[in-house]
Amino acid sequence: MEKIFGRKLLSEKKDDNSSRTPSGYVITQDDIKKVNLYNKGVNKMAEEKFEDAIRCFDLSLRIDPFFVDSLIKKGYSHFHLNQYNLAITIFDRVLEIDINNPEVWNMKGLVFYKSKNYEKAIECCEKAIDFNPNDAMAWYNYACYMTLDGKATKGMEALKKSIELDIANAKKAVKDRDFINARMEEDYKRIIEVVILESVRQGNDHLGKIIWVTGLDREEIKDATTRLANKGLLIKHVKKTFTGQDEQYELTKELISKIGVEKRNTQSKPHEDKKEVFFSTQQLKDISAILYEASESAERGDLNSLVQDIDKLLNPILHGTLILDNFFEDHRELRLFNSRLRERGQEYLNLNKEEISKFMLDLDKKIRG
Repeated sequence: MEKIFGRKLLSEKKDDNSSRTPSGYVITQDDIKKVNLYNKGVNKMAEEKFEDAIRCFDLSLRIDPFFVDSLIKKGYSHFHLNQYNLAITIFDRVLEIDINNPEVWNMKGLVFYKSKNYEKAIECCEKAIDFNPNDAMAWYNYACYMTLDGKATKGMEALKKSIELDIANAKKAVKDRDFINARMEEDYKRIIEVVILESVRQGNDHLGKIIWVTGLDREEIKDATTRLANKGLLIKHVKKTFTGQDEQYELTKELISKIGVEKRNTQSKPHEDKKEVFFSTQQLKDISAILYEASESAERGDLNSLVQDIDKLLNPILHGTLILDNFFEDHRELRLFNSRLRERGQEYLNLNKEEISKFMLDLDKKIRG
C-alpha cells in the first residue's frame, strides 16, 4: 500500500534504518510507526472504542500531519461520537489535501444528513458524484437526501441510477425509511414490484416469506402483488387457513421464459443449501440477439439504440437478474458502459465503439457457450 487517495503513504527521504520497496519508495521507521498507530486505531473503531481510536489517529498524525487515512478515520470516529462540527472540520482538512476525493465528499454529506441539513448534504453528494459518477453509494445517498428535502421525483431518478450500478440497492431501498415520502411515486412502486418478483423467483412464494425477506409491510406487498397480477406478471393463490387466509404467488409462464426461476437443490445436505439457476432457451436467444444488436449499434455509433439495448440487458424484469447471477463481472461492465454513455454521450461512444462492440460479441460467445 504505497498510495492512499492519490498521496504517497511512504516517505521519500532515507535514514539509517530505512528500506526501499520494489517500486522505489523509501520506508522509514516513522512510516512503520504511523501505519501501526493507524491500524491500532482502526481496530479500536471495530470495537466501537472511538475515543481510543481518535487518540491513535492523533499520534499517527503527529508523525505525518498529511496522512489522509488517519484524518478520514479520525473524522469518522468523531461522527460516531455525534461530534458533527469536529467531523466536518477534519473532512475539510482532507479536502484541502485532496479535493477530488469522492469518499470524503460522501462522508461529509452523511454528517450534514445526520444534522438534518439536507441542502448541504445534497451539495456534498453532487460533488462526490461529479468526481465518481459510478459510485452507487453516492447515488443512493443522493436519492435519500433529495427525497427528504421534498424533491421525491428527482430522488427516484437518483435511486434508479443507484440500482443500475448496484442492484442490491433495490432491496435496501424498500426497507429504508428515508423514502417514506416517496412511497406514492410510481418509480418507487416499480422498485417494490421488482424486489417482490425477485423474491418469488428465488422461491419465497408465500406472503409471510416475502415479509421476512424484504422487510416490506403486509399491505405494501398485497398492493404490489395485485398490480403485478393485473400486469400479467404474477399469479396469486389465496388459501383459507385456520387463522384466516394465506397468499401464495407464482410467476407467469411468460415471465419465467424471460427471467427464469431459482430452485433449491433437494439432493444437497441441509447445511449446503445450494441453488441451481434455471432459465429458458428462448431467453438465451433473446439475450444473444440483443447483444448482437448492441454490437452493431456500437459499430455504427448509434448512441440511442445502444443505450436501449443495454437497458434491456440490465432490466431486472427482463434479463438483468440472469446476467447478474451468472456473469457478474460482465454485468458490472454493462453498468459502467451504461453510466458512461449516459454521462458523456456520443463523445464516449466515438472513443470506445470498438471496445464496446467487442465486449458485446465476447459476452454473446460466453452465453451461447
